[in-house]
Amino acid sequence: MATTTPVHPVDEVPPVRQLAAFGLQHVLAMYAGAVAVPLIVGGAMKLSPADMAYLITADLLVCGIATLIQCVGFWRFGVRLPIMQGCTFAAVSPMVLIGATGGGLPAIYGSVIVAGLAIVLLAPVFGRLLRFFPPLVTGTVILIIGVSLLPVAGNWAAGGAGAADFGEPKNLALAGFVLAVVLGVQRFAPAFLSRIAVLIGIAVGLAVAVPFSFTDFGGVGDSDWVGISTPFHFGAPSFHASAIISMLVVALVTMTETTGDLIAVGEMTDRKIEPRSLADGLRADGLSTVLGGVFNTFPYTAYAQNVGLVGMTRVRSRWVVAAAGGILVLLGLLPKLGAVVAAIPAPVLGGAGLVMFGTVAASGLRTLAQVDFKDNHNLTVVAVSVAIGVLPVGVPTVYEKFPDWFQTVMNSGISAGCLTAIVLNLLFNHLPTKGGSPAPEPAGPTDGGSDEAVEKSLKEVV
Repeated sequence: MATTTPVHPVDEVPPVRQLAAFGLQHVLAMYAGAVAVPLIVGGAMKLSPADMAYLITADLLVCGIATLIQCVGFWRFGVRLPIMQGCTFAAVSPMVLIGATGGGLPAIYGSVIVAGLAIVLLAPVFGRLLRFFPPLVTGTVILIIGVSLLPVAGNWAAGGAGAADFGEPKNLALAGFVLAVVLGVQRFAPAFLSRIAVLIGIAVGLAVAVPFSFTDFGGVGDSDWVGISTPFHFGAPSFHASAIISMLVVALVTMTETTGDLIAVGEMTDRKIEPRSLADGLRADGLSTVLGGVFNTFPYTAYAQNVGLVGMTRVRSRWVVAAAGGILVLLGLLPKLGAVVAAIPAPVLGGAGLVMFGTVAASGLRTLAQVDFKDNHNLTVVAVSVAIGVLPVGVPTVYEKFPDWFQTVMNSGISAGCLTAIVLNLLFNHLPTKGGSPAPEPAGPTDGGSDEAVEKSLKEVV
């Protein structure tokens, strides 16, 4: 009798109705973040409303294409895990500076294209660095990702950063209501409904928000039905050395962030990231960034907020996120649909975001539970790394007196914490002590990373 090979949950294809619901849930989780970067950059460049709308539709289109490349994959591009792609916030400050002083949007797009090509070339190098991410480091990075995202949810819950009614009790009440709905559905609803608890919470929250005048759909009528992004809409790219250098620094930061996100999703889906798959995922980031420069948008990276949604819903299929990518493509081609999604008020997203982002942090704690903290320095590694990672989140201006390249690296709590965890793990668990003998390490697979591959790589680096 013939036997069938069991399909890994990552490769399972749910029924169409579930694909649509789960995919829409992922889109709603990342939409606000996806459109924030073009809004910030376009506002700083003082673009017209028509050009701002063009930036947003172009961004949504490339977000969808980038997500499909990452989830579905082709040849050596794409990690083939449930990963959403979106514009990275690490590039916002350098792009605003480039746009204001270094040649406008053409100079931004020229530097973005070069950065994307650099990521493609550097992807195999980062893939070989995976051995420096034992549970001690990965758990710490995942924890920092979750904690770094919580202020985003807090700003949404209060009404959205810069809102005239920011912090009003009615905003927090609406966010709290959405949070209660999400938790109630998760706890008491049937299995399928519990997996779309975030979608249900957002839908119920929106239904409550409309009659209480939290939002209106006036912008929907003003939007076009069809919008096509054409290459180099704002002019041929120009290449300036200073702009390219600053964007290459951003590329290194986004590669570090993406590495943390890919490892986090690998942990949640029980499909561990290997050096080759990490390189494939980073290579997809690079290709998407090149497409961003060509189609009038910006650098792309894995979106951590959707990592939390994977952990919360326990829906591990990459085809669900591929469906979300398809929805984003539609939103990019049909601006009127995008305007409908954009009308969702920030407090509704904030209530759902508190659960999702907290789930990421909790997943980091679960990974750290594998680590032995007895009679070693692992607790110090976690403590200092989390402190360094959270510092720019709690005090956003802490590095404002430092050079731009330093701010680009350290203002990202994820990259700052990740680099700190890697360095401290090597310092305390692998480098020789004063007496010349290696630092004491606990035995077993749950230590700070004492596998032979790490030792071999360390010797090569030294």
